[in-house]
Amino acid sequence: MSSQPVIDAFFDPATFTITYLVSDPASGRAAIIDPVLDYDHRSGKATTASADHVLAKAAERGVQVDWILETHAHADHLTAAPHLKAKTGASVAIGEHIREVQKIFGKVFNATDVSGDGREFDRLVRDGERLALGTLEIEVMHLPGHTPADVAYRIADAVFVGDTIFMPDYGTARADFPGGDATQLYRSIRRLLALPPATRLFMCHDYKAPGRDSYAWQTTVEEERARNVHVHDGIDEATFVALRTKRDATLAAPVLLLPSVQVNIRAGRLPPVDTNGVAYLRIPIRLAA
Repeated sequence: MSSQPVIDAFFDPATFTITYLVSDPASGRAAIIDPVLDYDHRSGKATTASADHVLAKAAERGVQVDWILETHAHADHLTAAPHLKAKTGASVAIGEHIREVQKIFGKVFNATDVSGDGREFDRLVRDGERLALGTLEIEVMHLPGHTPADVAYRIADAVFVGDTIFMPDYGTARADFPGGDATQLYRSIRRLLALPPATRLFMCHDYKAPGRDSYAWQTTVEEERARNVHVHDGIDEATFVALRTKRDATLAAPVLLLPSVQVNIRAGRLPPVDTNGVAYLRIPIRLAA
């Protein structure tokens, strides 16, 4: 690779999500990773202010966005991918195992319009695949566990890890969503932490662990190996799985789980409009016994 990427991070305090603009200074090409749509669940209103802020930075840097990269179908925010695609002409990519996630949640929401084959996205990427970003390459790493479809994107010495792992003092992603698997998550994390120690890791979320006063989203493989509270060196698979499973049993569902997933499995598009021309999200209701 002939240059290092320029990385701009955009923290969304409403969802604790970090969106990244990654650009190649040698060619002026760029990618946006995990973009957020501003969605108010109380009113059902959505705006593109956060996404437009990323576009403004791209214009300021004079770069052309070629890729909109999703690390997975998020359960905590709606993606702004369709808006960004319309503004830039970029292709929207996600891991090829999104097909499994579509099939799981298509049934949950009786979403008969969802293909189950991933055609809603422009590109389904596979483990080890490399995408061009000017003079740089984007290497895809399939890291299942949080969901079957999670991927990370490695660009030079930087890896955008999605929800697989968090800052060392916060730990790791939950694995109790449909299709999640704590054993797979452990193995995915160990693969990630087998990268060179100086490799920079960029989080998709930060929830500010107790005792820390500020949000943070960048660390290294070396720091995670030494200090991650769930999976540092010395913690074996069985110990991690027991810890992760016990912790997951105490966690509430994310506030935006139901609206997020049904939009994100459609690559950010809203469900088909009803007879009155309005699109509606579905909330499955289950009466407790």
